[in-house]
Amino acid sequence: MSDNDNGVGGLGWFLAGLGVGALVGVLYAPKSGKETRDDLVAGAMDAKEKAAALAQQGRERAADLAEQGKQQVGEYVDRGKDYYDRGRNQWAEYVEKGKGLVQEQQGKVAAAIDAGKDAYASATKDLGKA
Repeated sequence: MSDNDNGVGGLGWFLAGLGVGALVGVLYAPKSGKETRDDLVAGAMDAKEKAAALAQQGRERAADLAEQGKQQVGEYVDRGKDYYDRGRNQWAEYVEKGKGLVQEQQGKVAAAIDAGKDAYASATKDLGKA
């Protein structure tokens, strides 16, 4: 139980010490209150300008990255189209080769059938003479 209290209490004491230290620093500062306020305002304005500049740089960087992304996507699309076209052309070549092989085989089968018919006719003619 005491471990949990020390963790929470320790954080509370740390924050309290931080606040007291800041208060003491302001009270014992070598500048007047107006000078301190002016410095705080100037620091805040500098921080605002730096934040605006960083935000602008971030927007420009994001725009650059978006443009690079668009270009890469375009390149990938073009590559994909090239692969598709090559594959389609190869497929067409294979289909044509296949058609040629089928026609060649059909021609061989037709020639074999014709040779078989001729052999049969010749054999039956020879039987008829005998």
